[in-house]
Amino acid sequence: MEVMHMNKGNGDNSYAKNSTVQSKIIAAGKPIIREAALEISRNNVIASMGIADLGCSSGPNTLAVISEIMDMVQAASRHLGRPEPEFRVFLNDLYNNDFNEIFKSLPEFYNRLKEEKGIAFGSCFIAAMPGSFYGRLFPSNSLHFVHSSSSLHWLSQVPAGLESNALEHLNKGKLYISRSSPQSVLDAYSWQFQNDFSLFIKSRSQELVPGGRMVLSFLGRKFSDPTIEDSCYQWALLAQAIKSLVIEGRIEEEKLDSLNIPYHAPGCRKPSEPWWNQCWNLTLGLDLM
Repeated sequence: MEVMHMNKGNGDNSYAKNSTVQSKIIAAGKPIIREAALEISRNNVIASMGIADLGCSSGPNTLAVISEIMDMVQAASRHLGRPEPEFRVFLNDLYNNDFNEIFKSLPEFYNRLKEEKGIAFGSCFIAAMPGSFYGRLFPSNSLHFVHSSSSLHWLSQVPAGLESNALEHLNKGKLYISRSSPQSVLDAYSWQFQNDFSLFIKSRSQELVPGGRMVLSFLGRKFSDPTIEDSCYQWALLAQAIKSLVIEGRIEEEKLDSLNIPYHAPGCRKPSEPWWNQCWNLTLGLDLM
């Protein structure tokens, strides 16, 4: 199975140079991150804090959000008159993520921490933790703070029955859900997201200490109907572009018909739905924010 990843390096087409939108999403979540950092510092005396950024990718956003979290924990500790903890930071993404680009920026990052925040090199330990976050990544009760931004709308796989090697292509000419997609396609995407998100929450519930915090931000939709334009416009536009290449004979139609994107933006969920209740029960004691 081929694993998708963001463009590597630092060139014009790299993710590092094209992640402004993701940076704005992180900035919008700062008040929630600040509140979570204050809560965990207020309710716990922590000597060594475990922090994980899940789906970190590479580029300036990766270390910027880590710096922000540490800054807020430091400020909270000082406000409460408590010693500042050391930080164990884990950067997670899939195995073929460009971790080398991150590591090359660490010397400058450590120097900036020391100059701006007064954190000595030995007080901050950063490591990569490659692998899928739709499963266990860390030892039990080892994390205090989990952050993930612009990642959980990416599924662990193309929904079952929609794989490129399926005997029948159920979503011909489309890359994602659309108004003309059969109900089976809508159901497949919904089930895959529910299963993935449940696995994510269950795994983090075992890795976080009691009272730990998670701040998660990912794409969703305002309405329950997944076929409205706001939910799938970008994928419909991309499908049209690929269709034009098919008409020109530059791409085989079979390749378009067999392609489905492992992405899903969930809508508003009813708390009474069984799968949501299961996720909610697992987050009790973690204070999901």
